[in-house]
Amino acid sequence: MEAGLTALARGGPDAVRIETLAAELGVTKGGFYGYFDGRAALLEEMLDEWELRCTQAVLAHIEAEGGDAAMRIRRAGELTFSEEIYPIDLAIRAWARHDEAVAARLRRIDTERMDFLRAMFSAFITDPDEVEARSILAYTFAIGRHFIAFDHPGRTRREAVHLAGEHLLRPPQ
Repeated sequence: MEAGLTALARGGPDAVRIETLAAELGVTKGGFYGYFDGRAALLEEMLDEWELRCTQAVLAHIEAEGGDAAMRIRRAGELTFSEEIYPIDLAIRAWARHDEAVAARLRRIDTERMDFLRAMFSAFITDPDEVEARSILAYTFAIGRHFIAFDHPGRTRREAVHLAGEHLLRPPQ
């Protein structure tokens, strides 16, 4: 599973090849099929694993950890878009552009993540339009922040990203 997810993050679904993965893992192609009923089954299980790691496990962890709504949003972002999971998330987003079944799953996951953000922002914001706007901004920021390439005068990139995130989490005045 890990080798498949690494290959996916590195080169998309076309990079997930049984022969290549078997060679990397030091198993025969036949041995590989002892674990998966073919490439399609492997890809489906990889999507299941991504969903588990980046959504279900994150929400369970946040629930167990507790904290106020802003802290939960911060923690969700840290866990969901970690350096370990984020490349897989991007690869799945690219894959979804060419595969309707993957696109449907991604829409469901993105909706679940947005529902979480809406619920958290609603804990300290009463205006539904502001809740929706902040949820959208926070989510698009989380996905796109790694693509930011411009300079941040007087700040490191990390400081600028932190400043923007904290601004979104401020209670209304």
